Amino acid sequence: MRLLLLLYPMLFFSQTNWEIYTDLNGRFQIDTPGMFVEKTDTLETGIGDIIYHSFFYQTKQEGEDNEVYIVSYCDYPEGIVFTDSTGMADEFFQTTIDASAESVNGKILYATDIQLEDNPGKFWRIDYLDGQGIIKTKAFLVKNRYYAIQVISYHKDDMSTSTDRFFNSFKLLQLKSE
Repeated sequence: MRLLLLLYPMLFFSQTNWEIYTDLNGRFQIDTPGMFVEKTDTLETGIGDIIYHSFFYQTKQEGEDNEVYIVSYCDYPEGIVFTDSTGMADEFFQTTIDASAESVNGKILYATDIQLEDNPGKFWRIDYLDGQGIIKTKAFLVKNRYYAIQVISYHKDDMSTSTDRFFNSFKLLQLKSE
């Protein structure tokens, strides 16, 4: 064991303090490798102001699987996003994916349909910084709420158990008053 610790210290100290983060207002729960910082922005749009909530954790050690873990959500006015209309949901996601790639001057490598419970979603990957940076996103529409779960890495090897754990741990919460 001591020899392994000397040769591969990151095996024993890397991201072992995962915790469950619960946000009742956002109605979600997720495993995170560290304490989230919350940020709220108001976005002025043609349909009115949208309040965008972001929760992020940035790693502090060299050699971690990922640099940044993010969960964000926003609520659109009733009737703006139709999750029961496949065409409107597809158009919404494509616009979102294109804007994401453009915002980092990146290239969309893939995008595929996914679901969370019965809610439509997309999973996509954007490479940026001349292929050195990777942003993976899972996004969902739940009624009029948009959720995005993202992981940002700065290395070519994007295979990560930490990414899988983060993405796969995301759960919607049902509040008793609903």
